[in-house]
Amino acid sequence: MGKKYRVGILGATGTVGQRFIQLLESHPQFEVSALAASDRSQGKTYGAACSWRLPGEMPEAVRGLKVGAPAPPMDCELVFSSLPGDIARETEESFARAGYAVISNSSALRMDEDVPLLIPEVNHEHLAQLDAQKASRSLDRGMIVTNPNCSTIMLALALAPLHARFGIEACVATTLQALSGAGYPGVASLDAADNVLPFIGGEEEKIETETLKILGRHEGGRIQPAPFKVSAQVHRVNVSDGHMAAVRVKLARPASQGELREAFASFTSLPQELKLHTAPRSPIIVRDEPDRPQPRLDRDAGRGMSVTVGRILADKVLDYRFVALSHNTVRGAAGAAILNAELLVATGRL
Repeated sequence: MGKKYRVGILGATGTVGQRFIQLLESHPQFEVSALAASDRSQGKTYGAACSWRLPGEMPEAVRGLKVGAPAPPMDCELVFSSLPGDIARETEESFARAGYAVISNSSALRMDEDVPLLIPEVNHEHLAQLDAQKASRSLDRGMIVTNPNCSTIMLALALAPLHARFGIEACVATTLQALSGAGYPGVASLDAADNVLPFIGGEEEKIETETLKILGRHEGGRIQPAPFKVSAQVHRVNVSDGHMAAVRVKLARPASQGELREAFASFTSLPQELKLHTAPRSPIIVRDEPDRPQPRLDRDAGRGMSVTVGRILADKVLDYRFVALSHNTVRGAAGAAILNAELLVATGRL
């Protein structure tokens, strides 16, 4: 096995921070060497500072690590960030200037033109933006790569093979999003029980803009957004993990239902060719049963890294409709960032 990289986690005690730690346990390329969180956790061991909320035990290797401030220097070579948006921009830029590779799950820098908004299976060529970033931000070894919003990842990954083969002219997506997407303690139980919340702040705008950046073309040192419109409506539902989207698409050229199914099912890309550790064998899994996908049954497909697509049907308003599902804290957050870091290693950028 090659070099092991020492990694730090910013926002280590939160829901996504815990998922990072869980997924990095026994990782062949990365070992957690530094943790950072808010003032109330600093100076404590991780075991004392963190109320562990994931199934299974807190990994022993991190239990005794001291939690520090989310500021350089940190005892690591790259940092995974799951900081709140209001402090993420300044903090992540300070780490990049200090020479760290920053792999961010936060929203603050996603739409900056020189920051790759990356899904390795979809737009790995956007890593070329790092050259522009180095120049525009006067960075030496440091860099910033972001992964998209949890629902955007699911939608963009499902749209990618359709856009590549048939072209997309319009997309309408209605999401049903899990409670864990709001972090811990998240949505109050009396709001969530027996209820659906038809508003998640900023979410619709993120889906509508991020999807077009991801599916855009990299040319002339810039990313040209995909030339179609996305309309999104979002809802918080009483499900613990697993975001779902009911999607309708208008295609640029005619295609049969069978061609759509085959485009989804056969889709693979660079992470599968490179056999990256976190990459699922099949980024998109097609279910033909009329009542799938379902969060409880399908969110862990591909160790939580596959998007499951089902109910592929002709639509009477647009051309086709389908339902997509993914694990929002694995493929939608921590797993996405780890896969981005694996791609940086594999392509020689770390």
